[in-house]
Amino acid sequence: MATSHTVRAPRTRFVLDEHLPVDHKLSRVYRFGAGLMGLALVVFGILGVIDKIGFFSTGGDMVAGLNTNGALSVLSIVIGMILLAGSVIGGNIASTLNMVIGVAFIISGFVNLALIGTSSNFLAFHMQNVLFSFVVGLLLMTFGMYGRVSGGLPHDNPYWRARQERRERRTRQAAAR
Repeated sequence: MATSHTVRAPRTRFVLDEHLPVDHKLSRVYRFGAGLMGLALVVFGILGVIDKIGFFSTGGDMVAGLNTNGALSVLSIVIGMILLAGSVIGGNIASTLNMVIGVAFIISGFVNLALIGTSSNFLAFHMQNVLFSFVVGLLLMTFGMYGRVSGGLPHDNPYWRARQERRERRTRQAAAR
C-alpha cells in the first residue's frame, strides 16, 4: 500500500501587537473609539446607579432607552472605565482593548438573547439591550481594527511594513536552505 506524504508550508502566526509609534495618526482612532464608547457606558451606568434599581432585579428599569438593573449598571461603569483607561494609554493597547471588548459585546449580545425571558436573565436584558450590545461591539471592533486589519494597507502603514519585513525574512531563509 502506497502512502503519500504531503508537504505543508510552515504555519505563520498572525500577530497584531507590533510596534506602532506613539504619535502615529492611527492612535487617535483607537483612542477616540475607546473614549467615546467608554464615556457612553460610564454615563449609562451612572444613570442606572442613580436610579437605585435592585442589583439583580430581573424586571429592571429603563435608563436612556435601555433596560437595566444594578448589576448591569455597575458592569457598564467598570467596562467603561477600562475603555477610558485604554483611551488614555492609546496605541496598540487601545486598539487591542477595543477589539477584545468589542468581541465580548457581540458574544454578550448572543448569550443575553438566549437568556431573554428566562430566570437566568440576571442583567435584565431586553431586545433593545441586545441590539445595543451588537452595535457597540461592532463599533469597538471597527475602531480597534482600523488600519490594522485590511487587504490593502498603504505602504507607509507600519503594520504593512512589519508584515513585508517578515515576508522578506522568510523568503531569505527559504532561499538559504
